[in-house]
Amino acid sequence: MAIPIVEPKRYDDLLAAKRDAMQALFTPFDAPAVEVFPSPPSHYRQRCEFRIWHEGDDLFYAMFEVDADDPKNKRVVRLDQYPVASERINALMPQLREAFLASDELRRRLFQVEFLTTLSGEALVTLVYHRPLSEAWEAEARALEARLNIMIIGRSRKQRLVLTRDHVWETLSVGGKTLRYQQVENSFTQPNAVICQAMLTWAREATQGSEQEDLVELYCGNGNFTIALAENFRRVLATEISRTSVASANVNLEANGVANAQVARMSAEEFSLALKGDKGGRRVAEMDLAGYDFSTVLVDPPRAGLDDESCRQVSEYARIVYVSCNPTTLAANLALLTRTHRIERFALFDQFPFTDHCECGVVLTRRS
Repeated sequence: MAIPIVEPKRYDDLLAAKRDAMQALFTPFDAPAVEVFPSPPSHYRQRCEFRIWHEGDDLFYAMFEVDADDPKNKRVVRLDQYPVASERINALMPQLREAFLASDELRRRLFQVEFLTTLSGEALVTLVYHRPLSEAWEAEARALEARLNIMIIGRSRKQRLVLTRDHVWETLSVGGKTLRYQQVENSFTQPNAVICQAMLTWAREATQGSEQEDLVELYCGNGNFTIALAENFRRVLATEISRTSVASANVNLEANGVANAQVARMSAEEFSLALKGDKGGRRVAEMDLAGYDFSTVLVDPPRAGLDDESCRQVSEYARIVYVSCNPTTLAANLALLTRTHRIERFALFDQFPFTDHCECGVVLTRRS
């Protein structure tokens, strides 16, 4: 894996190359012109993790460059600053390193540092150790929390010490509204908050005019899209398999006053069976599937995309909103979905500048 080299002067050209590549990839599906949503050209990532590399009395943040010809060969790269990361992370990096160097309790067998920050500057820092954490460590970590105005979690084998809280609160502006999201340590959140705002705004605009219809959402995570889109629909039913994400989604629904959405803890496969009439116990009964009139499905699947059965299930809805972190699997899925649907909108969200990675959004409507 190559560490991104941030070169703001090259950003527009690199983004144009991505746009052209995506337009070419999806030309066989008669996709419209791609809508491009650029990222800030630096300091765009709100969460990062670094290894801590110890050399004698020194230590520093490190990542690894992998030799493409020999994946077992990894080169240690020292990072005193990291322009990919948010300005808050970059400000904290030297402050924390100085604290580690000044304290044997904080530095001893420190293995990794994980940052989770927000646009407003909240910062949660997880310190991962290869040793048990003592009361002495906790005392020094609490003092460091107060000094740097951060929150700290200490982790070691079979140990997790949350000193203040295990989450941050991100605030996003979407369609003229201010939305608040609890983002929990060690669970998935969108890393580029500016692009996340763009994705939510785009999806909200694409689903307007559906107030008498219902939305079903698969892979809903912490309710990222659920909260932004709920106002566009009569009712929303969202599913997610991660227990932590479901709990966070429910917190976020309450925090944003969303009363017309329900989050069910089940996989996309289990939900498909429920739609086919599988009783599935109490969880399915609580969903009251008969009371919904689903017109739209939103899917934001893992990199592997949707399997053929999931594509078949998704194709039963009049409108499909598909957010993809892997254009290759999206193209494979579109080969099936465009048999019954046509692409109405196509977007490129530059979630990860200075890499080949592309995040795409597609809106499909059923062919008449």
